[in-house]
Amino acid sequence: MAGLLSGMGAALSDTVYAIIAGFSLTFVIDFIRAHEMMFQVVGAVVVLILGVHIFFSNPVKDIRRNRLRGNTHFQDIISSFLVTFSNPLTVFVFLAVFTSSGVAVSLEQPYHSFFVILGILTGAFLWWFSLSGIVSLFRHKINLRILWWINKTAGAIIILFVLITAIVVAQKGLGS
Repeated sequence: MAGLLSGMGAALSDTVYAIIAGFSLTFVIDFIRAHEMMFQVVGAVVVLILGVHIFFSNPVKDIRRNRLRGNTHFQDIISSFLVTFSNPLTVFVFLAVFTSSGVAVSLEQPYHSFFVILGILTGAFLWWFSLSGIVSLFRHKINLRILWWINKTAGAIIILFVLITAIVVAQKGLGS
């Protein structure tokens, strides 16, 4: 259930970006371009903190704490929404999709726009529903030792990704 609700938070974030991209193309593009470095830095910091947290988290302690205290469904949705929303490049993906497919989201056709946005939300939610369902089928095969290694590997990959991205961005900044 936590995976499904976390996916719902990510799907909501994608939907918000689709709405932004669809209804205010020029304004959003200009705003993101004007503040691109700030978005990149904030997004990188959020992802780096996430990677460090995952790397140093102990699945045994987390499982015990969650059993005692428990995460609320609202926390699952909000945390994944915020992590997903920290990547403003999603707006450009939707812009590319809308432009290349000829799909227009406008206030002149509210029903058409509603169904486009509903389709994006539904598709994203179905993706997360499928993914969490598959994980649920195999979760009995994952013991605490495997989960510990998954945390270490995922955390290290995320940290490495952020560091490589920061180096590439810094080199581009120094080169220009």
